[in-house]
Amino acid sequence: MSRTVRIGVDVGGTFTDLLLHDPARDLTWPGKLPTTPESPNEAITAGIARLLEETGTPAGDVAGVVHGTTLVTNTLLERTGAVVGLLTTAGFRDTLEMGREIRFDTTDLLARPADPLVPRHLCRGVGGRITADGTELEPLDEAGVLAQVADLLAHGVEALAVAMLHSYRNDEHERRVRELLAHAHPQLPVTLSSAVAPVLGEYERASTACLNAYVQPLMARYLDALGEDLLAMGIDAPLRIMLSGGGVTTSADAKEFPVRLLESGPAAGAIAAAAVARRLGEPDVISFDMGGTTAKIALVSGGRPRRKHDFEAGRVDKFKPGSGLPVRLTVVDMIEIGSGGGSIAAPDSLGLLKVGPRSAGSVPGPVAYGRGGEHPTVTDADLVLGYLDPATFLGGEMRLRAADVHKAVDRELAGPLGLDRIGAASGVVEVATASMAAAARMHLSEQGKDAAGFALVAFGGAGPVHAYGLAKQLKISRIIVPMRAGVMSAYGFLVAVPTVDLARSLPSPLAGVDGKRVAALYEEMIAHATAVLRPERPDAVLLRRSADVRYLGQGAEIEVELPEGDLARLDAGRLHGAFEETYQATFGRCLDGPAEVVNWRLSASLPGPDLSLGCKPVAGDPLRGTREVWLPGHGRVRATVWDRYRLRPGTEITGPAVFEERESSCCFGPDCRIRVDDDLTLLVDLEPMA
Repeated sequence: MSRTVRIGVDVGGTFTDLLLHDPARDLTWPGKLPTTPESPNEAITAGIARLLEETGTPAGDVAGVVHGTTLVTNTLLERTGAVVGLLTTAGFRDTLEMGREIRFDTTDLLARPADPLVPRHLCRGVGGRITADGTELEPLDEAGVLAQVADLLAHGVEALAVAMLHSYRNDEHERRVRELLAHAHPQLPVTLSSAVAPVLGEYERASTACLNAYVQPLMARYLDALGEDLLAMGIDAPLRIMLSGGGVTTSADAKEFPVRLLESGPAAGAIAAAAVARRLGEPDVISFDMGGTTAKIALVSGGRPRRKHDFEAGRVDKFKPGSGLPVRLTVVDMIEIGSGGGSIAAPDSLGLLKVGPRSAGSVPGPVAYGRGGEHPTVTDADLVLGYLDPATFLGGEMRLRAADVHKAVDRELAGPLGLDRIGAASGVVEVATASMAAAARMHLSEQGKDAAGFALVAFGGAGPVHAYGLAKQLKISRIIVPMRAGVMSAYGFLVAVPTVDLARSLPSPLAGVDGKRVAALYEEMIAHATAVLRPERPDAVLLRRSADVRYLGQGAEIEVELPEGDLARLDAGRLHGAFEETYQATFGRCLDGPAEVVNWRLSASLPGPDLSLGCKPVAGDPLRGTREVWLPGHGRVRATVWDRYRLRPGTEITGPAVFEERESSCCFGPDCRIRVDDDLTLLVDLEPMA
């Protein structure tokens, strides 16, 4: 009998979310428990064991586990990675120190960018030179390589990054370095910039290679330990890891290129929102994922989340571009705001209410959790306003301490601000919502979009709670709340498909593109992707080709899909037309002048599963009663309270109404009409604002 059970695991800053799916039994079962920050594996294995017990699933029936992790991000932020050395072309050892030579905040004379991961004394240059067209100008100094690496090891280096000049055009010198070190120092992890980011941009390529080397030893140990823990449970199945770009990869590939996991967890939410949107026939939606620590907003257009190919990691100031380390990799394009359920609210030095970015995390967590938290958070405000039921939170497993919350809100907020308890709590929610709305407007405006033309897909533990207020601020007329919204990111892991994203730099004026060289480039990338994906049939691989194009003289590119047809006979005119169409949609105008292609991209993937989050309704009366809640624009109102598991498809309800499930709850005002879809998804239509 073939194994059919798959499990998705999302380790967040506050909770670890899990989802088990077995198509043979038509079973989808969620799990949620507090994250164990010091040892994430504990929550993972405990959660999986619980899922197996609750569903009566033998460990041997598990066919695969898909996991997303924030380990790479946390390692970078905490600077707890390996001691890294950088080997580069002689005369270019200061590339990391020089960076882009820009100030990320021109108003702050004391602003300092993020420190390089490799200090200058561990950056070494060696003889050998490749020119910009890929020709060898000077042979590699092999003796110099061995001497410099030996000295780096004597200085305590634990991993090595190799970033030679122009290796994106010719990686012969970098590959030779790896061969030499494989013989001389076989235990030394080596990252080649030409392998991890073979694209134009000396500084960005070197930075990406250094970050990969920085987290590689730790990630290898983590994934090996997790694999061993799963085996000890009796789960002998592939462990796949979520990529920042929204696909999944093998554990072996993740250990070789851990930098590609930087946005592993957040990407899953956008993939999940896109899957829900496609099932409902809603091609254009805003993905709104609000958890315990942050809120993430992404745009899904045409049923696909928008992606970008550069990223900044480890920012000194999280919300200021340029203050971090550049990384060249494919990521889901989203904006992250320091407003989560655990975000701490407090008056600032001017007596103004501020929410976040400080977070209570999972330990000690919000005051309501009763784990020692003393400062009121967004979750505590939600409890005061009636959005959460202390007795049913997390299915009744974690009873919230309302009395402690009331004391904390009165002491820390209401008293200092001169407000009553409801006024202080509603202020917290309004400030958090305004922050998220401002970020969403900025994110959409950068892409030439208006939020009013999109539906809002709300999920995460806190997303549905705040969806109504956010939709009103953005003038969005439809909200979608999937069943089991609190574990949607884990669902994203299960609907994500094995994917390989590749890029190669071959700069060329658009009018003079050498189609044969481009075709050969794609043949090489397709062969590489197929070897990684290992499809049952070669024709099962889905290919998407694109190019990074810019006007001649510009410093930034936009991605343009390549026209269908034989690449050896690439129609430059059609590509130029597609570029101008994309440029017009992005910037509202086009320029006069020639264009050039910088990078050629390939996204190869396998077909994905069709998986619903829905479940069969439970027998019984869905109406639990009524309670008083505070709603933006309406104040205190009495709302009906509904058990989502007992609702029947086709049911229509007029707000104000609260809907409760184990992992989350949501609340809608009297201007809302709510319909229960076939899979128990809530489709909420808001009356137009006057």
